[in-house]
Amino acid sequence: MIYKIKYNNKEYIAERDTTYKEFIDSKLGINSYDVALCKLNNKYFELYKTIEKDGDLELIEFNSTIGYKIYTRTLQFIFIKAALDLFKESTITIEHTLSDGVFGELHKEEALNEEDIYVIKAKMKEIIDKDLPINKIKVKREEAIEIFRGYGMEDKISLLKHVDFETVNLYELDGRYDYFYGQMAYSTGVIKAFDLIYYNPGFVIRFPLKNDLESLGVFKENRKLSNIFLETERWLDIIGVGEVGSLNDKVEKHELRDLIMVSEALHEKKIAQIADMINERKETKVVLIAGPSSSGKTTFANRLSVQLRVNGYVPVPISLDDYFVDREHTPKDENGEFDFESIYSIDIELFNKHLASLLKGEEVEIPSFNFKKGEREWVNNIIKLPNNGVILIEGIHGLNPMLTSLISDKQKFKIYISALTQLNLDNHNRIATTDIRRVRRIVRDFLSRGYGAEDTLKMWPSIRRGEEKNIFVFQEEADVMFNSTLVYELCVLKKYALEELDKIKEDSPVYILASRLKSFLGFFKEIDKEYVPTNSILREFIGGSDFYKY
Repeated sequence: MIYKIKYNNKEYIAERDTTYKEFIDSKLGINSYDVALCKLNNKYFELYKTIEKDGDLELIEFNSTIGYKIYTRTLQFIFIKAALDLFKESTITIEHTLSDGVFGELHKEEALNEEDIYVIKAKMKEIIDKDLPINKIKVKREEAIEIFRGYGMEDKISLLKHVDFETVNLYELDGRYDYFYGQMAYSTGVIKAFDLIYYNPGFVIRFPLKNDLESLGVFKENRKLSNIFLETERWLDIIGVGEVGSLNDKVEKHELRDLIMVSEALHEKKIAQIADMINERKETKVVLIAGPSSSGKTTFANRLSVQLRVNGYVPVPISLDDYFVDREHTPKDENGEFDFESIYSIDIELFNKHLASLLKGEEVEIPSFNFKKGEREWVNNIIKLPNNGVILIEGIHGLNPMLTSLISDKQKFKIYISALTQLNLDNHNRIATTDIRRVRRIVRDFLSRGYGAEDTLKMWPSIRRGEEKNIFVFQEEADVMFNSTLVYELCVLKKYALEELDKIKEDSPVYILASRLKSFLGFFKEIDKEYVPTNSILREFIGGSDFYKY
């Protein structure tokens, strides 16, 4: 049996039982160590798989979006193997992204120190230099549970006991078995560059640059972001949920009432604390709220307004949308499309002039932007800031100093809000913040704007580029950060997201991403939305909010 494989407009022959790696090495003259996956007829295959069909072949390299995730996941598996070989009775938790890597903790009898990091890093290099194969095996779910019981990994046992899979795919590296949510590289030898550093109380596995896998970037500490993740970890300890398995336990045991009430109370307490911080800074007159898409900024701003009123303030909201320049003056991106997320899409001069006038106690007529006409209108919307007033501004540019360049820093209080999940599938499989926001956006876009999941996922790369350019670079400038994630939210969002994701066809460019999100949501038990309070940030995405109008 032979198969006809077309690559770069040339046709090749693959003999029976030829793996994709063997085909790349022998037929294409390409270094297979640069290849993360193969794509044949729009389906993805790991390199250990054998070719079983004719078709058009595409090579997915490690410097692609999908390939880079495989590279970093493989590096994490190498770390886990090295650390558990050296500290056999320890527990590893991979927790959240930090700068150009991932932060985690190594829990053992004696606290982790810099000497331990040096030894683990040397062991990782040894594993990489040996170019050890990473094998994928399929076992029965019960067999996988027994493997993890032998390791004492209760987190993985708890995760697997709630799913209805008959079989589970495990990866094996030199006798160490593990479950990972996503593909692995063919062998450890693909790793070209990495670093491992001590970062109290844990470690950071540093990844190379996506466009240059042999080089590392400059490490940026992001201490404020790190602290907000630690705060969220404490919240999860209070709730008694560390990973999806323990969350599902609470759902199955009908402990929803306490789970939801305490989760929402933690949000409310934090919002009240932020209002108190504003109150303590008596000169504050402008509160700026910024964060990426689907962070819940609108609901947060309204709930903060309530708490500010409790402290005796009169909040005066101003929408940045009303200060858009007329469409004909909107800047364009590198593709010639209107760049509505550029700060220059806002009339910064007029906005600062109005803020300055309001802070002097003067009356100001605020414009209203007509999105259908693409132009500013004046509809006699006149406001004045009372003596006990505070201006609330919510928008993606809130932390950019250009937005309020004429206003004294001592009059400004800056808040960064995002959905920064600390909940893991298990100790070795973190839930990406981006995935939480994607799911939120899919549900809200369909319910409030009539967009399907396919449209939302196609728009996401553009949304992400705008966030990296306009939001993330300023996040450490915030006076305070607020994490809008709710530990139970994916249990509620699951039903609505799956309904939309199921509509995406195999020939869609976002089908693979949709399939991954569907698989990921399958780990969560469902919770009916009737349990969600009407003032919850989650209501901004599922409907029925006291604050967010569809």
